Amino acid sequence: MIDDVQVTRKIFERYSREFLNMTQVDVVIAGAGPAGLTAARILAKAGKKVLLIERKLAPGGGMWGGGMNYPVIVIQPESKHLLDDIGIKSEDTGDGYYTADSVECVAKLLASAIDAGAKVWNAVTVEDVMIRQDRISGVVINWTGVNLTKMHVDPLTIGASYVIDGTGHDASVCTVARKKAGKLHTPSGEVEGERSMWAEVGEQTVVENTGEVYPGLVAIGMAANAVMGAPRMGPIFGGMLLSGEKAANLVLSKLK
Repeated sequence: MIDDVQVTRKIFERYSREFLNMTQVDVVIAGAGPAGLTAARILAKAGKKVLLIERKLAPGGGMWGGGMNYPVIVIQPESKHLLDDIGIKSEDTGDGYYTADSVECVAKLLASAIDAGAKVWNAVTVEDVMIRQDRISGVVINWTGVNLTKMHVDPLTIGASYVIDGTGHDASVCTVARKKAGKLHTPSGEVEGERSMWAEVGEQTVVENTGEVYPGLVAIGMAANAVMGAPRMGPIFGGMLLSGEKAANLVLSKLK
């Protein structure tokens, strides 16, 4: 016999228990795109307590749609190991490019992060940061629906040793950090803003630009290029994966 009230109780009991367990973590990652998912898997596999916060209902960022909704992505040989590590099938085109199914990529990136121990909260938005002694010490969160409807509902906070901004083109965590914390580690101290599409440069700089842009705050993926003023790169995702890997290794070295 199924009791509707018991169903409600089971959902709330489990979620409240898990929520309380994640109020203080090693790393909060805002944005569950390919860079964020890669970083989450590597960090969690290394034994770190990782909370991945995605403002949309479905994690995966821009990878789901491939190129113009053709469910295929392109990667370079340098990043192929990050697909191989989690069993994503890729096709060698013979001229320095590999292709992969975008839906398979997202499904396995997400599953591998969860299997490694990362916790994913969807439909939650990071709307602000906490700063203590000139260092990011956590994030301020609210339900995405609250933000979309502009309801006056006060948020809650999650403490973290490191925060990773993987929010893509918006670089929303770095943007709010700049307003609250002062200058970022960028040429002007501001969020420079992304440039027009140029895959060759964008794929290189997205890895180069991945790094700590304020104490305790790391930018990855398209957020890194948006913060540093580099081009976007379209449906080629090798740089995104390598950016997540680089960020995870950076944070691991800092946490040691």
